[in-house]
Amino acid sequence: MSQAEQLADGIRQMGLTVSAHAQQQLLQYLSLLQKWNKVYNLTAVRDPQEMVTLHLLDSLSVMPYVHGPRVLDVGSGAGLPGIVLAICNPTLQVTTIDTVQKKAIFMRQVKGELGLENLSVVHARVEAYQPEQPYQQIISRAFSDIALFLRLTKHLIASGGEWLAMKGLVPTQELAALDVKPKVVHPLSVSGLDAERHLVIFDSVVLESKA
Repeated sequence: MSQAEQLADGIRQMGLTVSAHAQQQLLQYLSLLQKWNKVYNLTAVRDPQEMVTLHLLDSLSVMPYVHGPRVLDVGSGAGLPGIVLAICNPTLQVTTIDTVQKKAIFMRQVKGELGLENLSVVHARVEAYQPEQPYQQIISRAFSDIALFLRLTKHLIASGGEWLAMKGLVPTQELAALDVKPKVVHPLSVSGLDAERHLVIFDSVVLESKA
């Protein structure tokens, strides 16, 4: 099965709607990632079929919960899930941020080559980042434990906003260590992946009441 067939099949199985143009751009993004990975080691995943599952489909699994309009992807790495979300939903204004310069350079290259007008790339430490406007949603895929994620980004969240933490198993220990409860924990279904995935969502109102 080609990457294009694998992607289209996975999107169908997951019940998502992704335009043919967006699917083509996702494959272009993956091609750039494979090319750069040979030199810059942006991701440990090397197998092209695994990249479709572990990078594209895994990132797409949160699409139903991301509505923005301003979204910040913290510790974005090679652009996951931020670039995937920006490709699939042009109405989102997505900012990706990472402290590693080569990753920021790669993400800027993707932005330029794919013409992603709705994507901004920031090379900075998130705790030092001072944007002009806050974000309605802040997401992370592999950034840190939840307590640190919330603490380092609380100056960036809009009133009434949400934090979205992408996790594997339900992070019971991380949640037990918090003095706030998540709004909801959604199990995620990733086509072709025989492992648990969850999205833990926190409401900014909860943290405001603790301040």
